Order: sequence, then C-alpha cells, then structure tokens
Amino acid sequence: MEKRRMDAALLVLILGHLAIALEVPLDLPQPPTITHQSPKDYIIDPRENITIHCEAKGKPHPSFSWTKDGTHFRIEEDPRVTMKPHSGTLVVDISMMRAENYEGVFQCTARNNHGTAVSNNIVIRQSRSPLWSKEKNRPIVVQEGVSLVLPCRPPAGLPPPIVFWMDNNFQKLPQSRRVSQSLNGDLYFSNVRREDSRNDYICYARFTHTQTIQQKQPITVRVLNLDSINDTMAAFYNDTDLFSEAPMDERKPTFLIPPGSSSSMRVLRGHVLEMECIAEGLPTPEVSWSKVSGELPSRRTSFLHFNKTLRITKVSESDDGVYRCTARNQFGSVDHTISVSVKAAPYWISGPPKNLVLAPGENGVLTCRASGIPKPLITWTMNGIPIENSPTDESRKVEDDVIIFTDVQTGSSAVYQCNVSNEYGYLLSNAFVNVLSEPPRVMTPSNKIYQVIKNHPALLDCASFGSPLPKITWFRDLSASTLNGDNYIFHDNGTIEIPVAQAQNSGKYMCVATNALGISKNHVHLEVKEPTRIQKQREKTKTVQKGRSVVFECKVNHDETLFPTMTWLKDNGELPDEERFVVGSDSLTIVDVTESDAGMYTCIMNTTLDHDSATTELNVVEAIPEKPDPPTDLELTDQTKRSVQLTWTPGDEHNSPIQKFLIQYEDSLHHRGHWHNLTEVPGTMTTAHLKLSPYVHYTFRVFALNAVGYSNASSPSKMYKTDPAAPDENPAGVHGIGTEHDNLVISWKPLSNLQSNGPGLHYKVSWRQKKLGAEWATQNVSSNSKFTVSGTPTFSPYEIKVQAVNNYGAGPEPAVVLGFSGEDLPIGTPDNVKAVVINSTLAKILWDAVPHNSIRGHLKGYKVYYWRKHGMHKHNPDHMEKDILSFSGNHTHGMLPGLHPFSAYLFHVRVYNGKGEGPPSPTQHFKTPEGAPGPPTSLEVAKTDLDSLTLNWSPPLEHNGHITGYTLKYQPVNNSNELGPEEELALAANETSVTLPILKYSKRYKFLLSAKTSSGAGPAVSQEAAVSDEAVASRQVDIATQGWFIGLMCAIALLILILLIICFIQRNKGGKYPVKEKEDAHTDPEFQPMKDDDCTFVEYSDNEDHKPLKGSRTPSNGTVKRDDSDDSLVDYGEGGDGQFNEDGSFIGQYSGKSSCRDNAEGPESSEAPSPINAMNSLNSFV
Repeated sequence: MEKRRMDAALLVLILGHLAIALEVPLDLPQPPTITHQSPKDYIIDPRENITIHCEAKGKPHPSFSWTKDGTHFRIEEDPRVTMKPHSGTLVVDISMMRAENYEGVFQCTARNNHGTAVSNNIVIRQSRSPLWSKEKNRPIVVQEGVSLVLPCRPPAGLPPPIVFWMDNNFQKLPQSRRVSQSLNGDLYFSNVRREDSRNDYICYARFTHTQTIQQKQPITVRVLNLDSINDTMAAFYNDTDLFSEAPMDERKPTFLIPPGSSSSMRVLRGHVLEMECIAEGLPTPEVSWSKVSGELPSRRTSFLHFNKTLRITKVSESDDGVYRCTARNQFGSVDHTISVSVKAAPYWISGPPKNLVLAPGENGVLTCRASGIPKPLITWTMNGIPIENSPTDESRKVEDDVIIFTDVQTGSSAVYQCNVSNEYGYLLSNAFVNVLSEPPRVMTPSNKIYQVIKNHPALLDCASFGSPLPKITWFRDLSASTLNGDNYIFHDNGTIEIPVAQAQNSGKYMCVATNALGISKNHVHLEVKEPTRIQKQREKTKTVQKGRSVVFECKVNHDETLFPTMTWLKDNGELPDEERFVVGSDSLTIVDVTESDAGMYTCIMNTTLDHDSATTELNVVEAIPEKPDPPTDLELTDQTKRSVQLTWTPGDEHNSPIQKFLIQYEDSLHHRGHWHNLTEVPGTMTTAHLKLSPYVHYTFRVFALNAVGYSNASSPSKMYKTDPAAPDENPAGVHGIGTEHDNLVISWKPLSNLQSNGPGLHYKVSWRQKKLGAEWATQNVSSNSKFTVSGTPTFSPYEIKVQAVNNYGAGPEPAVVLGFSGEDLPIGTPDNVKAVVINSTLAKILWDAVPHNSIRGHLKGYKVYYWRKHGMHKHNPDHMEKDILSFSGNHTHGMLPGLHPFSAYLFHVRVYNGKGEGPPSPTQHFKTPEGAPGPPTSLEVAKTDLDSLTLNWSPPLEHNGHITGYTLKYQPVNNSNELGPEEELALAANETSVTLPILKYSKRYKFLLSAKTSSGAGPAVSQEAAVSDEAVASRQVDIATQGWFIGLMCAIALLILILLIICFIQRNKGGKYPVKEKEDAHTDPEFQPMKDDDCTFVEYSDNEDHKPLKGSRTPSNGTVKRDDSDDSLVDYGEGGDGQFNEDGSFIGQYSGKSSCRDNAEGPESSEAPSPINAMNSLNSFV
C-alpha cells in the first residue's frame, strides 16, 4: 500500500506540469462551477423571508435542484417557495408559515450535459431569543470582605447572547480587578465592600440576530460590617444564618473558577482560545499567566478582564500544552494549571482542487491535499455520485487524495467532488475536468499600454486560453528573434517581466500563443517614465517667530507626460481648515503663525505611477511685537489724467505681521495742511492703483498697521497735479417742498471741492409745473444750496432738476425730481357720515372720502371727534369731554372702542393734511344699548347673633341700564379655608339689605353679591363674616369640667404606672420576650404585611406593578413608608430604627417601621422596648 502511494506521488510530480488551472471563457463548453452559496451554518431571522443562495456558471447554463434532509425537495409543490430565474437561489415566503418548518439540511445541485456540481450542506436554523425565566430574587446579605458571585444564567439563544451588567439608569456597572464579569456572564466579587450595596444589579442579554435585549430581574446586595455591630446583633445574625459564610479577615487567594488545582479544555485550530481564572481573597489578588511547556505567542496573545482572561487568537497546533494561572496577594499565592488540547477540523494544505482543462490524449491530476486532528477521511464523488458507483473510466485512477488522468478522450468531462471530514467538520470542493480541443486565443486586450517608472519592474501580460495549453513567445517591435536572456523573466501564465525597466525598454511588444490547433498574436506597448523627484531638498527645520509668516517650498521634477498633484500634511494629518494656510502651485504659506502651527509638515507629490515626499519641522518661538516702521521709497508711476500707481517699500514688521496699509492725500490747492483718507490695501500688497479727481494738487503718504498699531507716516510723495474738467456729477438730495401755500423751495446737497473738478462752480436750477405745455424756468445759483420760487398755485406738482456747472463745462444731464408747492388747510368735509352700533361698548363710524382737490395737500388721514352727551339713567351724569381718534391714510371707516353702555353720543369727522385739519362734518349721534352693571358700591355685615345675620349694600355706581335685581351667593368656610356647599338667593332691585337665618355649617361664611340688568349680571363684590364666638360657645358643653371624665383619666394614669413597674421588674430578672413563639404564631411578615392604621395583618398581594399593600397609606408629609415586609437592612442596620431584645432577637423586622409604632411611642407602646433604652432607664434608677 505504501509503495502504491509513493508511485502515485511520483506520477503527480511528473504530470503536474502538463496541466495548469485555467479560466475557461464562458462561450466554450464547460461543466458547472458553483460561484456563490449560503454558509454552512445559516441562521435565519424568523421575521424575514428565507433566502438560500446557490449561483453557478457553465456552458450550457446549468439547471438547479435541491435536497432537504437528504431527500429531493419538490419546489413546485410548495407555493411559498420560489427559485429565482437563471439561478438556483431559493426564496421562502414565511408570512403565512412558521420559519421552523423550513429548518433542516439543504444542498443545491447544478448540472448540465458536461457534469454536476453540488453545494455544501447548508444547515438552516432560525434564530431564537427566548424570554428570561420568571423568578423573584431575594436580597443577598453578606459580610464585608467575603467573596460573592451574582449569577446571570441567560436563556439559551441561537446564536448565544452577549451578556453585560447595568444599573437602573442603563449605565454599565464599573468593573475592576476586584469586580469583573466571567466568560459565562456571572458577576464575580473577589471581596465585597460597603459601597457594593445596591438594589439594581441587572444582567442583560443582547441577541444580535434579532436585535433584542432581555433583562433579568434586579438583584439586591446588602453588605454589612460586623465591626460596627455589637455582640448581641452578631450572635443574632449567626443564629439566623443571614451571612453567606463566617466572618472573613484578610486572607490568601483561592480560585472561584476554575475549581480545584487543575483542569483541561479543548480548542479547535484557527479558533480563539479563552481561559479564565478568577480568584477571591483580601486584599484583592492579582492574576498572572504563563505557559508551562513553552512561551506564550506574543503577537496572538492578549489579557482581558484585568488579567483574569488569557486570549489567544488563530490557534495552531503549537498552542497545545499546559498553561498556569497564578493568583497572588501579600498573604500568599495559589496556582491552577489548564491542559489545552488542540484539535483541528479539516483544512486545506495547498488549497482546494483546481479545475483541469485537457485536450484529448493529455494527462492531468486532481489533488485534494488536506489535514486535520484527528486525520480526516477523504472521499471522492463524480457528478455527485460516489466514484466507486460511477461508470468505469480506464483513463482515471484514484489514489487516496489524488485522481490521476492519463490519455483522456472527448466525453470524459465531469465534475469531481472531494469531501474531507473528521468529527470536527468537513470540507467539500468541486473541481471539473473539461476535455476540449480549442485553438489558442489571447485574452489580454489588444494594444494595451503599460506605464512604469524607470528602474522599476515592468510586467507585460499575455493571458491566453487554448487546449492543448498554448506556448507563449514574446517579440520586440518587428524583430524576428524571440526575447530571452537574463534581462527577462518568463512566468507560467505568459507574463514577461523586465526586472529593471529603462528608457530603451519603451516600445511595442508582441506575444504569440501557439498550440497544435493554431496561433494567436497580440500587441502591447510599454512606456518607461522618468521618476518624480522633489527638486530641492527642503530644510529639515524652520524656526519662525509667532505672528510672522513662513513659506515651505516644494518644487518637483517629473516626467513631462505625467501630471503630479501636491498634497500637504501636518503631523501626518490634514492641514487645518483655516485661511491662514495658503497652498500655492509649489509652496505652502502660513501667515500669522501661532504656537499650534508647530509640527512636522510633509509635501507629497503624487502621479498615477509614483510619488515623492519631503518633511520639514516647524518651530514657533515667542516674539515681543511693536508697531511697524513706516513705509519708504514712495513712487508714482503710470500717471494719467484720472489715476496714478503708488508703490512703496514696507518697513520692519517688528514681530507682528502688517495687516493693512492706509493711504492718505493732501490737496494743497483747496485744503493745504489737511490730510484725508483715500484708500486701504491688504498688508501683503506694496502697490495701489489710485483713482483721482480733476483740479486737485495731490501729495500722498502711507501708514502701516499691525496688531500693535499704526506706524508713523511715511515721507510724502512728490506732488501730482490733475487738470481741471467739467463736473462728473450733479448735486444729490434734490427736493422741492413749499413752506407757504404760494411758494416752492428747491434745495440740494452742494458738491465738495474735490467734486467740483474746476473753478467757477455754480448750479443751474430748472423747474416747471407738471402739466401739458408748461415751459422750463431756469436760474443760476452760486454760493447757496437752495432757491425759492414764489407765486405758485397751492399744492401743485412741479418737475425740478439741478445741474452742476464750472468754467470748463456743465455736468451730466440731471435727473428730474418731482416736488410740490406749499399746502393749505383742507376746505372739504366728509359726506354721508353715519354710525353703526356694534355692541354696548363699540361703534363703527363710516364716511365718504373727501375729494382730492378739496384736501389741498398731502392727505394724512381723518379724525373722529366724539363725546358722551348723557347717560340714559338718572344716576349717570352728563359727560361732555371730547375724545379724538385719528385714522391715518385714505380710510373711510373706523371703530370707536371703550364706549359707555346705555349712553347717547355725538360725533363729527374731519380730514387733515400736512398743514392742519379741515372743517367738521355735520354732528351726528348714536345710542349704546344696555350692558352689564358694575359691582355694588359696598357690602357690609350689619350685625350677627344666634338667630340672624344682616347684610347691607349700596347700588353700583355704573348702572349701565336698568337694575333688575341682585344675586346673593354664600357658603361656609372651615379652618383650612375650604369652601362648603354654595347657597344662592335672588333679591329685588329696590332692596339694599337682607337678613339671613342662623347658619349651621361653620362659624365663618363667604358672601358674593352682584347686580343684574337685562344684559346680564355684573361683577360681584365679596365679603366674609363670622358667627359670634360667644353664641357658639354657649352651645357647647365643657367636658373637662365633668366629674366622670376626671375619674376616667385618673384610672388610666394609674394603670399605666402599674404596667411600667411590672416591666422594669421583669427586666431586672432577665426575662425574655417570646419572639420565636411570635414567629411561629404568624407566617412570614413578608407574606402578611401589617396595616399601618390598626396593626392587623392583611391579605398579601403579589402585584408586579409594585402597588402598595392593602392597608398601607402615604403619610401626610408626602413621604412613603417602606413596606413592613421589605426586610431592608437600612431599617435595622446602623442608624436605623430596628431594636433588639436582651437575647439578641430582632424585633425591628416585625415592628421597626410601621405607622402603629409611630403612633404608639411612649410608655403605652405595645412593642418590646429597646434593650439599649431599657439599660439607660435602669441606669437612671441606679
């Protein structure tokens, strides 16, 4: 058998070079090849349709079928399953069906007349996120210093959930060397502290596939410190086993997990190995790791969870061995060894089998070389059928993990499956043998251009196909000789490589593919480019003062056919997005440098083929800024009639960049000695193009400005005189307004000397009435900026224009402005004035607009004068004062608000313009209807006695109509200012007093009185009154003076005194209260809570909404008492109200917080008194 294996291996070496895996063009016949399939372990979401992928190629295109759990899956019989066209992919609609009905093992088959390919076994399982089992967690009470484990135990899901611990506020619980989560999700405390006490330890499980999170019921942990508890309480807790273990002091470590001194585990090759050791002890132990049988793989090893977990990724056979974890604190150490066994699912040694393309008569080999631990079993199938059951083929020989083909013939094409399996998994691979007779073809695009940088390798492709396998030959240009020698490397796939390309290697190349059936040629081109190099090596370091500018240069030499792009980096990152960083074509400039600009600056020049870079360090140093020196060397150039070019040389910046330059001029012709600002230019400029005016003698000077301030002025430039010219502009601000009813005043803003452009400046004023046939009138005005036209008609429109003129001509044609002569008072009155009453306090006034020619000016609006003639009630006096409301604009109506009800009003309307008001319209009148009256003037309580109460009042000041009556409402008021039932009494209009009978509800009453008209009731006036104290007191019997009451109180006091004496005698004798009997007589108080009002038990209610127990109540001060069954350590721990008997029995858990105890404090309390209080009492007797 061994000899046969050696012979097979030798034959493989001999035949291996005869066949190379080729990509068969899809236009040629070929068996199916599966190109895409779902994963072996496919977990689906039960809320979505199931898609099982299976894609394949072949010629002809393959057909597809499926099996489920080893039997044919009849797709056509299940209406919920469809197969995509030209594909084997299945889509299962689960909207009306449970996804679990489609769980199972699926396998896809793709076949055509050249062979059959099969997919992996695809195991379909639906994801599951079950709910947490319902449980009620009892509080955990532990002693400070002991270890503690909080179990999580999440529900088993598919895939398993991610576990984490949080509090009620969804904040992760802090973890440390002392407190950490184990791999299984439990929370481990190496030792507990008082601060670990909390009631919201919550374990969460996140199911990633369904994106859901489950929450465990919160766990309450209470940590007690026995040092602060007396011996009596400690004995009580030991007796009742509240602690998880005996009191713990400082101690050496022991392991919580894993248990014992050694353990073992198994891990698969390629997986992640995670080992954990969690120890308890006080102080908190530190955990370290080592490998007994070698060194830890440093690149694949990490330590998690504060060194408690050792993690090794990509496990290999070398990780097999013994590992040791050691926990150590100042009191000692403990070791645990873990023996790790590495197993391996099958894996490829040299890759899966490759497709074979053979010509008739050729030989080839399919190799399925794999390994695993334990050694895997290799089986072969052909077209999905075990090869031993396939038709006999003399050209085929199976030797373990290889199939040898010799002298194959047409028709021997097939797909072979290699299956490699052991107990940990399997590999399945398809490889076809395609027997073809095909002349060669070159697959590389014709005339493809290859570009490469000088002195770099050049690779020219000649991808080809043919059967038999073509032979590739390379030629240069039109040379008849083939390329060979040490200057070239020929690859098996037809590619030729020039290891070090030079300029002379550029040119045209031809590859020729030849086999027994023909020949194919292809041309490609090689271009060898010059490298990209930064021309000048920039400085390694630059130092610049803060606030100055710095320039980095980056000049480059490159091939003229390549176009480099420049990129700048600061500290290997992008440049700051600030305007101070200016990137030029071959430079970087930083202006106003700051301390944050210090760093490494890199220039990168990129082309499509290569790149070059250079780096410079920038150091920024402090500098003391001063104001700059003045500019120098002022020079005037490019002189024209209206402009000149001014240039200068900046002075020293003095550590603060120049921000701008200010240019001033002096006009020695008109304002000698006066300098005027002309313009400003940025601080980076040293020249300015100045626009000038005619007829000015200019002298210029320049100031420089930095952060400190302006420099001194520069020396003046030479004088530059401009020639006179006609004005360039006319006056602005031209207006025409009359000051009297028969004039028109024309005014304007005069031109400045700079605007005059020459001597003899004056103004040509023109005007005419705006009507047909009107002629322009003109007047020249000098040394003034206004002109008055007299004798004009009242408020007539005029067209006006003002033109500037000097000795050298007139300015441009002026614009025409519209003006008006003076206004006069209106002469018209509004017509059809009337009033429409809206309600008792609002009226609408309407009128017709006054004609425009009667207004005699600009219409400003209308004014309504109105006044109240008299009220229509004898109690309402006349009111003749006039009110005025103005309505601006062309209104024809207006509203009069705030009128008095039940009144007569007079009014008239006037129009007004800019001059004043016109005459009034004829006076009109209107009346307002009744309204609600005002409040009564007064309300007084005349007298009170046992049998009656008398109220007096006065009528309202504002009747607003005829008073039809009064309404009296009254109701009692208790000591908490709460109102009792309301009574109502209707009274006649002529009444001003009323007597009420004695009231039963209270000694104090509130009264409300309002008047009424036909329009309704008005506002009320209120008053409060009290029944006479003497009257009430006379009805009461003084119990405190009764003899029977005094005797009863004395008897109760004597009984209390006797009980106290008996209690103290019992204390001195060492008697005990039968707490145990009390516990036996009643069930657990957690299930029988006590009523707060009468201390009786009520029915227990296990309500998940945490409603209060029956009988519980909320105190009046707003605080909520803890339930009696809460069993909180706060109730009876340090600072609590819990009390103990002499024998250490804990009475507080039965009566420590109930309201009955609160209400029974004092000698009458039925609960056992505190032993501490009792001792204090005895001491007082001693």
